[in-house]
Amino acid sequence: MIQAISIDLASLNIPSLAPMLVAITGALTILCIDLFSKKLDKSLYVMMTILFLVVDLGTVIGYNGGLRGFFDMMLVDGISILSQIIILVASAMFILLALSQKRFHEYKYPEYFALFLFMIAGFQFMVSSDSLILIFVGLETSSMALYTLIAMHNRNKSTEAAIKYFTMGALAAAFFAFGSMIFYALTGSVELAKISEILVASNFENYPLILIGVVFMLGALGFKLSLVPFHIWAPDVYEGSSSALAGFMSIVPKIAGFIVALRFFEIFIAVDNMWVQAVLYVIVVITMTIPNMISLVQDDVKRMLAYSSISHAGFAMGAILIGTTQATSALFLYWILFLFTNLGSFAMLWVHRSKDTGDSDHPFSKFSGLVKSSPVAASIMALFMLSLAGVPPFSLFWGKMYLLGAAVNAGFIVLALIMAINSAIAVYYYLKLIVYMFLKDPLESDSSVTMGNANNTLKTVIGISAMITIASIIFIDPLLEMINYYVQISGY
Repeated sequence: MIQAISIDLASLNIPSLAPMLVAITGALTILCIDLFSKKLDKSLYVMMTILFLVVDLGTVIGYNGGLRGFFDMMLVDGISILSQIIILVASAMFILLALSQKRFHEYKYPEYFALFLFMIAGFQFMVSSDSLILIFVGLETSSMALYTLIAMHNRNKSTEAAIKYFTMGALAAAFFAFGSMIFYALTGSVELAKISEILVASNFENYPLILIGVVFMLGALGFKLSLVPFHIWAPDVYEGSSSALAGFMSIVPKIAGFIVALRFFEIFIAVDNMWVQAVLYVIVVITMTIPNMISLVQDDVKRMLAYSSISHAGFAMGAILIGTTQATSALFLYWILFLFTNLGSFAMLWVHRSKDTGDSDHPFSKFSGLVKSSPVAASIMALFMLSLAGVPPFSLFWGKMYLLGAAVNAGFIVLALIMAINSAIAVYYYLKLIVYMFLKDPLESDSSVTMGNANNTLKTVIGISAMITIASIIFIDPLLEMINYYVQISGY
């Protein structure tokens, strides 16, 4: 006789799923509207996407339900709420850039915006769960949508970039699945909290097998975060994507990856597991250093920013290695400030796309003498470069200082010294672009580098990023207070 199973709807805590349901509903709504009318202007879909993102943000900020939901697979703690806010704010700023371009055809398709919302829902699932199954579902949902968005750019290098990203992403997905399988075999659970409890209680029995599982998970997360040596896809994919999408990829997918890495590696960092700490230490150091060195010899601004984004990911990953509450707060502060600075930098490349080469090539020489043709654009670009270099008093300086303070306070003196040295190295290639803009003579053959490609919406996005970069010293304290509040209630 089969016994009926009764489920208490109140115990499911359905509101924990509300933010993801808003994004999914928005995507389906856009697809349904397209079924009935094929001639609607793209601006309608842009505004609908922003509307659903704003509603999504409201459900995240206004959430007051329980910590767990949906058969305990959802975990809506302070870390989840804070990371979702970053994801949604960055996504709204990115999608506004779609209003600035009439030439690139991907924005003509409603499917582009539907896929974008599906991708956001995937990222939200990743940061709002400690179940390896749900994290994997979110990871693949977001990845499959992102592969397609890259390919829809339909430039010479876009299809190649999408194929490279898809191939490496499939390998990373396999790594994640194998790693999850090993931890399930060892503990009988796919929830990170229970995995941690069982491993600690057993004093990490079957340690060699545990290390194999860690290697698989590190490979999967290293790909998502473009950590060395899993970074080889990043420069080519960034170059093949539009500048706006490249800026988005350097921020939003990585914050989702950082949260998964934070929840996973906390199992080992909290108990001072020597081998895992040593592996993370090496990866953090080489991820900060090697892309920095490669950036020094780049001739293309877009590739330079791609490699520098990898180095910044190494800085942020250092906070996970340190593992203190201050370090976790430093991770969020660093990435919020990086969000506006880096998205602003890539948006400036979006403005300065060439009529001849489209959005694929941005050699340093193209920016020669920019101060003479467009002094405002040159000044704003210089501002973003100085901030990325960590020059005081611009925004990212405060993120680096707080992260260095967290490293010193936790006893990671050598790591703090390596961070400082890499920051000094980075100054060279950021200043290189400033030298071209302010000290070189303009190229007579290139008159396309002006602010003429920017409409009011794009100028607004760049202006907001620039103002936050300059005025960051004013809101660092309240921002830190908010971050500390969410981190502390999460227990990290």
